[in-house]
Amino acid sequence: MTRMVEQHGGRFLARTSNVERLEGERTLPQVFLIIEWPSKEAAEAFYESEEYRPYREARIAGARNEFLLVAGEDVTKTAHIAE
Repeated sequence: MTRMVEQHGGRFLARTSNVERLEGERTLPQVFLIIEWPSKEAAEAFYESEEYRPYREARIAGARNEFLLVAGEDVTKTAHIAE
Protein backbone atom coordinates (compact mmCIF):
# COMPACT_ATOMS: atom_id res chain seq x y z
CA MET A 1 0.00 0.00 0.00
CA THR A 2 2.97 2.37 0.52
CA ARG A 3 3.62 2.52 -3.22
CA MET A 4 -0.07 3.17 -3.93
CA VAL A 5 -0.21 6.04 -1.41
CA GLU A 6 3.00 7.60 -2.74
CA GLN A 7 1.84 7.32 -6.37
CA HIS A 8 -1.21 9.39 -5.42
CA GLY A 9 0.99 12.06 -3.77
CA GLY A 10 0.57 10.89 -0.18
CA ARG A 11 3.28 10.60 2.45
CA PHE A 12 3.06 8.54 5.64
CA LEU A 13 3.74 10.64 8.74
CA ALA A 14 2.85 7.76 11.09
CA ARG A 15 2.00 4.07 10.68
CA THR A 16 2.33 2.47 14.08
CA SER A 17 0.78 0.38 16.81
CA ASN A 18 2.75 2.37 19.41
CA VAL A 19 -0.11 4.59 20.66
CA GLU A 20 -0.23 5.88 24.23
CA ARG A 21 -3.32 7.36 25.86
CA LEU A 22 -2.89 10.64 27.71
CA GLU A 23 -6.61 11.40 28.08
CA GLY A 24 -9.98 9.92 27.17
CA GLU A 25 -11.68 6.55 27.21
CA ARG A 26 -12.04 5.51 23.56
CA THR A 27 -10.56 2.13 22.71
CA LEU A 28 -7.09 2.59 21.24
CA PRO A 29 -6.62 1.51 17.62
CA GLN A 30 -4.46 -1.50 16.82
CA VAL A 31 -2.77 0.52 14.08
CA PHE A 32 -2.73 4.30 13.76
CA LEU A 33 -1.96 5.96 10.44
CA ILE A 34 -1.45 9.57 9.46
CA ILE A 35 -1.00 10.28 5.77
CA GLU A 36 -0.20 13.76 4.49
CA TRP A 37 -1.76 14.61 1.13
CA PRO A 38 -0.90 17.55 -1.14
CA SER A 39 -4.61 18.43 -1.33
CA LYS A 40 -8.07 17.30 -0.31
CA GLU A 41 -8.65 16.34 -3.94
CA ALA A 42 -5.59 14.04 -3.95
CA ALA A 43 -6.80 12.30 -0.78
CA GLU A 44 -10.30 11.83 -2.19
CA ALA A 45 -8.92 10.58 -5.52
CA PHE A 46 -6.88 7.96 -3.68
CA TYR A 47 -9.84 6.91 -1.51
CA GLU A 48 -12.11 6.52 -4.55
CA SER A 49 -9.48 4.92 -6.83
CA GLU A 50 -10.04 1.50 -8.35
CA GLU A 51 -6.58 0.48 -7.13
CA TYR A 52 -7.49 1.21 -3.48
CA ARG A 53 -11.10 -0.08 -3.69
CA PRO A 54 -10.35 -3.74 -2.74
CA TYR A 55 -8.36 -2.59 0.31
CA ARG A 56 -11.13 -0.18 1.34
CA GLU A 57 -13.80 -2.86 0.99
CA ALA A 58 -11.76 -5.41 2.97
CA ARG A 59 -11.08 -2.85 5.71
CA ILE A 60 -14.74 -1.90 5.99
CA ALA A 61 -15.88 -5.54 6.00
CA GLY A 62 -13.31 -6.71 8.50
CA ALA A 63 -12.99 -4.02 11.15
CA ARG A 64 -14.54 -1.10 12.97
CA ASN A 65 -12.75 1.93 11.60
CA GLU A 66 -12.54 5.65 11.74
CA PHE A 67 -11.23 7.10 8.50
CA LEU A 68 -10.91 10.86 8.74
CA LEU A 69 -9.79 13.64 6.45
CA VAL A 70 -8.38 16.46 8.60
CA ALA A 71 -7.58 19.90 7.18
CA GLY A 72 -4.04 21.16 7.75
CA GLU A 73 -5.13 24.47 9.19
CA ASP A 74 -5.35 26.41 12.43
CA VAL A 75 -8.77 27.99 12.85
CA THR A 76 -7.26 30.50 15.32
CA LYS A 77 -4.64 31.57 12.72
CA THR A 78 -1.96 31.70 15.45
CA ALA A 79 0.11 28.56 14.67
CA HIS A 80 2.60 28.48 11.85
CA ILE A 81 1.41 25.68 9.54
CA ALA A 82 3.33 25.18 6.31
CA GLU A 83 1.25 25.47 3.17
